Amino acid sequence: MKPPFVVSILQKVVEQIGAVLLIDPECKFAGHITFKNGKTTVFRSTQFNINGFGAAEIAKDKGCSSFFLRQLGYRVPEGKTFFNQELCQRINTLRNIDEGFEYAKYLGFPVIVKPLNLSQGTLVTKVYNKREYYQVAKKIFQVTSGLIVERFHLGNDYRVVVLDDEVFITYQRIPLFIIGDGQATISELLQKKQLELNQSGRRLIDLEDFRIQKKLTRQKLNFETVLPKNNIVYLLDNANLSSGGEAVDLTEKIHPDFQELAINITKDMSLRLAGVDIITSDITQPMEDYTLIEVNGSPGLLNYASFGELQIQRVENLYLKVLQTMENE
Repeated sequence: MKPPFVVSILQKVVEQIGAVLLIDPECKFAGHITFKNGKTTVFRSTQFNINGFGAAEIAKDKGCSSFFLRQLGYRVPEGKTFFNQELCQRINTLRNIDEGFEYAKYLGFPVIVKPLNLSQGTLVTKVYNKREYYQVAKKIFQVTSGLIVERFHLGNDYRVVVLDDEVFITYQRIPLFIIGDGQATISELLQKKQLELNQSGRRLIDLEDFRIQKKLTRQKLNFETVLPKNNIVYLLDNANLSSGGEAVDLTEKIHPDFQELAINITKDMSLRLAGVDIITSDITQPMEDYTLIEVNGSPGLLNYASFGELQIQRVENLYLKVLQTMENE
């Protein structure tokens, strides 16, 4: 059986530095590394010991990290956290699902509603009205106890991957889309897209994702619509690669202003390895404005690496530097 992506990359990297890699045969994405100098480290999926525990935990909590980033002077979306009824009673707060709706009205629709502590774009939704807000909020509360309501910001979506004082990877994230051929239905085009992702080793699209239906309905389309040739239809609002999005590699083109911004954000959050998610008009131009969406302390790079050999090499270079840094500290 093919090993998980992170493990396959680390198998190459440890040979280069003469380290020994031991993988748990049942939990195949967890491992132990012994360096030549006798030092050891462990990892689980994309979580390495390069970041301190406290910093990594704060990065996972989107509400908490947003608070600190705002206090540190960074431009983050205006937003608040809200909780399910059980947690509201436990922590003695009135910030429940209904207060979340009142806050969404205050910000002005559309707003972004997203889980407080889930990853990979799970249930992140752009909502336009009361009905959609409650639909999304209830779905989030089925799987986690907190959500965030945020002001929506226009712009292109970028991820910048930083290790210490260096930007290793930069790419634009484009939401899941299909291109019409004048013959196939949207359902058929989506299944074709699914097959392409599967062949490249990427995570499959959830064809039952309610957000896809919602997005189609807003565009007066349905799964049986035949798209004219070359017509592009976006099926999600969030641009996560794990949701079927595409990447445009800009590692060699990111402007120094944004390199400095991403490095400073990583440092100020006491992280060493981070994926910094930014919305701006063009990350290759001097920085005039931006919105910092979030900071990820264990950025997944499988989907990025699926776009070609150059991308795989960039990921290998990053993980090589991660291990060398931990070995030599």
